[in-house]
Amino acid sequence: EREREMPSEATAAPRWAKRKYVKQVYQYVVNHFLALTLIPAAAWASLEALRWGGPEELLRSLRESLPQDPAHLVFLCTAAAAAAVVAAATYLLSRPGPVYLVDYALFKPPFTWRVPFASFMEHAHLIDCFDARSEQFLERILERSGLGEETCLPPAIHYIPPCPSLQLSRAEAELVIFSAVDDLLHRTSLNPRDLDVLVVNCSL
Repeated sequence: EREREMPSEATAAPRWAKRKYVKQVYQYVVNHFLALTLIPAAAWASLEALRWGGPEELLRSLRESLPQDPAHLVFLCTAAAAAAVVAAATYLLSRPGPVYLVDYALFKPPFTWRVPFASFMEHAHLIDCFDARSEQFLERILERSGLGEETCLPPAIHYIPPCPSLQLSRAEAELVIFSAVDDLLHRTSLNPRDLDVLVVNCSL
């Protein structure tokens, strides 16, 4: 009975795919909103022209329906021009602006932060938090993770046991962020006062 109640991968995959397709359709509609709005309008105008017997008949009927007062004509032309300007401005402002990568800088940690695999496994054994099976699992993860022998960890992890204090975390953040930003400003010859926005992201 449990096997019948549990959804299989074949039934679970389409739900995830549907959500993915809905997101893609939403992004497409938002990015091409103006085009999707103008195309039906142009199609409707073409059908109306055909229904009236051709462009000549449509233009003649429009001339007859337009007001003869010049003030009304000026008002209609002004309203049409304003609508065109608003549509063009909306289209230009809704387009994503270009983003240029001028330069970049990376933080290179000191050599004392290096943690070879042997040191990592030795520390994992000394802190006495993992059993033999967990240590074997950690070793397999290290071998398959793509990390090398030059991988570095912050000083708080080098203690036995680790000491992840707020003071050490703040010192680590200041060292990494300030070093990278100072290097980038030096490369680009920028003054910090010339920067309007600074975006900082932490993945941990």
